[in-house]
Amino acid sequence: MNTIDALYTVKYNPFKYGEYLSTFYAELIGVKQNLLLSPLLIPLFTHPVFKQKLKNIKSISSLHTIFSNSKELYDLQERVDTLRILTSESIQYCLLNQWLETDIDNLSVYSVQETRNIKIAKNLARLFSNHSIYEIYMILGVKP
Repeated sequence: MNTIDALYTVKYNPFKYGEYLSTFYAELIGVKQNLLLSPLLIPLFTHPVFKQKLKNIKSISSLHTIFSNSKELYDLQERVDTLRILTSESIQYCLLNQWLETDIDNLSVYSVQETRNIKIAKNLARLFSNHSIYEIYMILGVKP
């Protein structure tokens, strides 16, 4: 393993992002088939621009205000495609540790554990809550 691979492994670690996913799904409400959101989560948690925006979200912020600048979203599709395996590994880690449960019939994921206070994950869940999967993907300009 070379230095670049080692740095990638440290930064994009499924064990680290398992807690983010668990917190996100614990806070998410009113979204049917919420498992379909999973490919978006780690790319947004690690995105240089949106990571900062999600940390500093205000109570009046909405999905439309945070993701209104399409220039900032230019690389999101590539990040979704690249981090798909990491997302899958993180979900598997959560399932093995019984942090998440799945409802395969409804394509939904539920948090079953007390979660940590991961502000980025909580804020993203608040933004996505009560929106349809279709609407979220359309606003972000990403194909599932």
